[in-house]
Amino acid sequence: MMKTTFLAALISGSAAAAMAGGYAAPVVEVAPAAPVVVAAEQPTGDWTGFYAGLQYGKTEADIDGIDVDGDNYGVHVGYLRDFGRFVGGAELSYDKLDDFDIGGIDVDDLVGDVDGNLLRAKLLAGYDAGQLLPYAAISLARGELEFDGEDGSETGLGFGLGVKYMATPRFMLGAEWMRNSFEVDNGAGSDTDVDLDTLSLNASFRF
Repeated sequence: MMKTTFLAALISGSAAAAMAGGYAAPVVEVAPAAPVVVAAEQPTGDWTGFYAGLQYGKTEADIDGIDVDGDNYGVHVGYLRDFGRFVGGAELSYDKLDDFDIGGIDVDDLVGDVDGNLLRAKLLAGYDAGQLLPYAAISLARGELEFDGEDGSETGLGFGLGVKYMATPRFMLGAEWMRNSFEVDNGAGSDTDVDLDTLSLNASFRF
């Protein structure tokens, strides 16, 4: 009888204590959500589109066996079309030519102020290697040379090799070698052969 009374009192007291303290809901710990990682935009390898940019490089002119070195820098604009493995395109470039020297001697000190301009229209044919585009090119160039207040211009054909690298979907880097040949009237009743080589680095914005 005493055991029954004790158990009843214990149950009754426990129930009263629970009612007095209120109901305490169990605490459920929620694991933190995994961070969302946004991947950087990757190049697609599709070369189709317009582009424009800048170039800088070195120039070497072979004038009847005399080597003249200089700098070239300018702008370019072009368009590429991706046909799968083959990529074709066209480009128009303008370069300023200056700082000429012969064997380390400044040409300006020898004959006066000499500057040049080079406008080229190019056709490009390349191989789609993903983010790399090696290509060959042919060009029609208009070269102009300003010498001590006088100027002259000639048109010549050319060819070259280059490579473009798609660093991002909007930005390209590249390098190009191009040779153009001109026949310049030397004023003595004959023409002087001029082979003009340019080796340039370029950066282009795609749009």
